[in-house]
Amino acid sequence: MSISYVKLDGLLTREGNDLVLDYRGLAKRLTKEQAKYQPEIGSHPHLVRQWLLACNVFPPKWINRIFSVGGIKWVGDQLYLLAYTYADLQQDDDYRAAQTEHKTGAARIEVLYEDEHLLVVNKPAGMPVHGANKGQRNSLDVAVAVHMLRHNDPIIIRHIHRLDDDTSGPVLYAKNELSQQRLDEQMRNKEIDRQYIAIVHGRLRSKKGTISEPIGKDRHQPKRRIITPKGESAITHYELLEAGELYSIVKLELETGRTHQIRVHMSHIRHPLVGDYLYGGNTELLNHQALHGASLSLIHPITGEKLVVEAQPPAWYAEIKQHITKS
Repeated sequence: MSISYVKLDGLLTREGNDLVLDYRGLAKRLTKEQAKYQPEIGSHPHLVRQWLLACNVFPPKWINRIFSVGGIKWVGDQLYLLAYTYADLQQDDDYRAAQTEHKTGAARIEVLYEDEHLLVVNKPAGMPVHGANKGQRNSLDVAVAVHMLRHNDPIIIRHIHRLDDDTSGPVLYAKNELSQQRLDEQMRNKEIDRQYIAIVHGRLRSKKGTISEPIGKDRHQPKRRIITPKGESAITHYELLEAGELYSIVKLELETGRTHQIRVHMSHIRHPLVGDYLYGGNTELLNHQALHGASLSLIHPITGEKLVVEAQPPAWYAEIKQHITKS
C-alpha cells in the first residue's frame, strides 16, 4: 500500500463539528520549502486554503467545499476545519429507525475498531448494509446509528464498501468527510484489501489459483450474475486451506469488487459455496452462502499507519468444518 498525503497523527483533535489542527505542529511535518510559505496565524482563510492545497495536506475537494461554507476558521492559534455533520434526527431515515430500535433495546453490533475517524463493525449474515426501503430497521447502517445514539454522538457516518446481505464480516465506516474522501480514494486505488474465507463443495485440484473472468448481469434472472465476455473485469485469488472429499475451505482475495464476485467465480470452476442455492450450492448444511469476511486492511486516513482488522468466523463455520474432517 502507498499513500501520498501528509500524516496527521497527533495534529488533529475533534471539537463538535470540527477537526482542530495544530497549525504550528503541521509545519514541522512538511519540507522546509513548504513550511517557509506557511501563512501567519490569523491569516485570511483563503490564503490558508491555498497553502494547504499547495502542500497536498488535505483532499482538494474537501478543503474547497468547507472553505465555500465558512468551514475554515481561527480560534486563537488553532485552525478549525469543518468535518462532522450531526444528523437531523427527525429527517434522517437511518436515525429515525435507530431511535425506535434504541428504545426497544436492540442488540448491540460488534465493534471491531473505532476511533474519532473510523468505525469497523462485524456485519452478521442476513443483515443488509443499507435498507432497500425508507425506514427499514434491519440494516447495518441503522445498527451503526443505534451505536452512535448510545454514545450520544448522532453524526452522519457513511459506509465505504458493502457486503452481500448473507455474507458476514467487517464493514468500514467513515465518521467525517476527511476520512471518507481519503478512504474512497484508497478504494479506487485498490489499497483496501479484503480477505474472505469460504466453504465450497468438492475438493479443489490446485492449492492456489487465480480466476480472471468478466462478470455481468443475467438478463433472465435480475438478481443473478454470470460469466460473460460483455461483463466487467473480475479477478479473484484463492488458496486452499483445508480439504475433504465433499467440502473444502478456501481463503479468497479480490482484486476487483463485482457484485457476487466470489460466488460467481467459485461456481464457474465447479466449486459453488455451500448454502449458495443461487449459484448451485446445496442448502442442506446452511441456508445462505458459507462466506465470511475474515480481515480488512487499509491505511489509516489520518495517521498513515497500516491498520488490519480481523473478524472471527461465525458459529456456522465451526459446525460445517466438522463435516470436512468427516468427509
